[in-house]
Amino acid sequence: MPRLAILDLDGTLVDSVDDLATSVNHALRAVGLPERGIPEIRSFVGEGARVLLERSVAPHAGRLEPALAAWWKHYEDHCLDRTRLYPGISALLDGAGRVLAVHTNKPGALARKILAGLGVLERFTVVVGGDEAPRKPDPAGVHAIRARVGASPAETVFVGDSAVDVATARAAGVSVVAVTWGLGAREALVRAGAAVLVDDAAGLAPWLA
Repeated sequence: MPRLAILDLDGTLVDSVDDLATSVNHALRAVGLPERGIPEIRSFVGEGARVLLERSVAPHAGRLEPALAAWWKHYEDHCLDRTRLYPGISALLDGAGRVLAVHTNKPGALARKILAGLGVLERFTVVVGGDEAPRKPDPAGVHAIRARVGASPAETVFVGDSAVDVATARAAGVSVVAVTWGLGAREALVRAGAAVLVDDAAGLAPWLA
């Protein structure tokens, strides 16, 4: 079993869709565009803040920069209004015997703020955001985390909820476990090449303990 577990954030550790959607719609109002529904915004999440806003303002690409600025200011202030750990995650982290890290496409400062606000930041040796390494599915972030921890690919597992996470793990040459409670549909995870899927925190425990 691997001795390093790298986990995605949104859709894997935390349910953040409501706060993300609220900030997206604040940004859309700020640039004079209509709001979008939560299911639609949910489908935009996973490839970083800029991509989230690019998709949200489309086809009005010229409004991206002011929308992104409005999103940043609002989300920094409201990223913990309704964001919560998924059921069982706190106990799962408490019982982990592996070195734990987070690799997310969310900006690193925001990722650490959320993890700290939820009381779990200290459980992670490394947190790498999408502005601190090439965004997933580029494997550079995984390689950087492995190097810092001193873990080989064979000793590393990547845990995520999306096809992007599966692609990241495969590009990095590490094992992957896909969780089904997040943003990605089971069928999409299987199509992406995930062979191990877990449906709850108890199912993930053997990969961390």
